[in-house]
Amino acid sequence: MKSVTEIYKPGSTHMVGDGFPVRNIFPSQNLTEEISPFLLLDYAGPASFPPTNQRRGVGEHPHRGFETVTIVYQGKVAHRDSAGNGGTIGPGDVQWMTAASGVVHEELHEQAWAREGGTLQMIQLWVNLPKSLKMSAPRYQTVLNEDIPQANLGGQGSVLRVIAGEYEGLKGPAKTFTPVHLYDLKLVAGHRSELSLPVGYNTGLFVLSGGVVLNRSQKVGEAEMALCDPQGTQVDLEATEETRVLVLSGEPILEPVARMGPFVMNTEEELVQAVNDYRAGRMGRLE
Repeated sequence: MKSVTEIYKPGSTHMVGDGFPVRNIFPSQNLTEEISPFLLLDYAGPASFPPTNQRRGVGEHPHRGFETVTIVYQGKVAHRDSAGNGGTIGPGDVQWMTAASGVVHEELHEQAWAREGGTLQMIQLWVNLPKSLKMSAPRYQTVLNEDIPQANLGGQGSVLRVIAGEYEGLKGPAKTFTPVHLYDLKLVAGHRSELSLPVGYNTGLFVLSGGVVLNRSQKVGEAEMALCDPQGTQVDLEATEETRVLVLSGEPILEPVARMGPFVMNTEEELVQAVNDYRAGRMGRLE
């Protein structure tokens, strides 16, 4: 079994822009090497927003050196970036943006949805890139709910969606630079199953809602993440109620990490260069 080494509650709660009230699991808990290649996990909502014509969200800002992954459970989010990409994702959809050498983008509540108002619930992950790929060309992927394969976990109503990586022969549609398995689980109360995960991969199980018992002993509740030992290949899950779990498992990147705001590089000098490049407009601008 992959033993549970620690259970983390949110380390901070804050507003990102004026549209995303988030609970951060890491890096606010000083989780770094233990969860590599993942850099950040923000859980936004569930939060209710009244109808408005205001542009809510996060305006123009840069990124370099990693990938942002946005998973929407409720609501709609619109994206636009300096590489000419754009799109809207809604419930069940995923946006996978590879910032790499640098991109400027904005993330806003989709206008028609904002005019109606409603509940927003989403997760944003940051996934690191190895040094050899940090300055590669940016890439953008919209992964629609209908294109994400799912497996029945046994028993009616419990399913696993394969966003990235593989699970029992099912391949996720998201293309990744770093070896990553990203699964979205929906479990009915009383469901029990074993997940198979690669040995040597860092693994976290984040509970969005409900609760699970891992390996028949460790209870994990809403907005908590269980960090598992990289050794072992199996995790036993039992849902104590209707539950939603995000499983993130990836091959660690064994390189130095230097980070400053929206930039994640290997050295302080590279961070200074990123700031200078952004200020000089070399990451582009939104028109």
